[in-house]
Amino acid sequence: MPDFIVEYGKLGKPPAPDGRLDGPAFHRNHDAIWSAIGGFLSQQTGDVLELGSGTGQHITAFAGRTPHLTWWPSDIVPPHLASIAAWRQHTGLANLRAPQRIDLADPHWTWTADGQAGGTLTAIVCINVLHISPWSASQNLIAGAGRTLRDGGRLFVYGPFMRDGAHTAPSNAAFDATLKAENPDWGVRDVRDLNERAELAGLTPADMTAMPANNLVLAFTRAVRQN
Repeated sequence: MPDFIVEYGKLGKPPAPDGRLDGPAFHRNHDAIWSAIGGFLSQQTGDVLELGSGTGQHITAFAGRTPHLTWWPSDIVPPHLASIAAWRQHTGLANLRAPQRIDLADPHWTWTADGQAGGTLTAIVCINVLHISPWSASQNLIAGAGRTLRDGGRLFVYGPFMRDGAHTAPSNAAFDATLKAENPDWGVRDVRDLNERAELAGLTPADMTAMPANNLVLAFTRAVRQN
């Protein structure tokens, strides 16, 4: 992997001397994403896990807005894990914890809190991951959310999505074709398919919020468990 962040089809900036990476997408979308998830998170307490934290910029920005929440970043790419740690050190946010390695290829993924098994989560955030990972990662994300979210907790997923078998814009169709040419296991996921997996995991169908550049934020809520 190069020593700079690659946004699909675009080169990012070289890393800062301390290892912090700067992804171009963050500057374009973090305010819009927060507008979709902040209403819920601003009223909550507890733990929030981000899966696929990338550079660490999104979770750092969100943690800075919610000192009442504890944020747990994760990734599998070593330069990303180093960048997350560097952003944490740079900001000194007390509610942003050290990054951990979580791989959505593992159907039984778990999270830890300061070296101990993590409890139930208030929310899970996943930004720009599902279209650049196999379908099994989407399945494992949703199944894991069903296991780890508290009743009423939410899974927030951001990215491009299809709806009922159709792309939402010609640019998304072209992007999907490019992704599949790069890796046949990648591709823009369909909200309908994600909702089917959500039902199996005890989550409600997604509430959808339109984002710039033909993206969506999907919000799945953990249904109350029946004893």
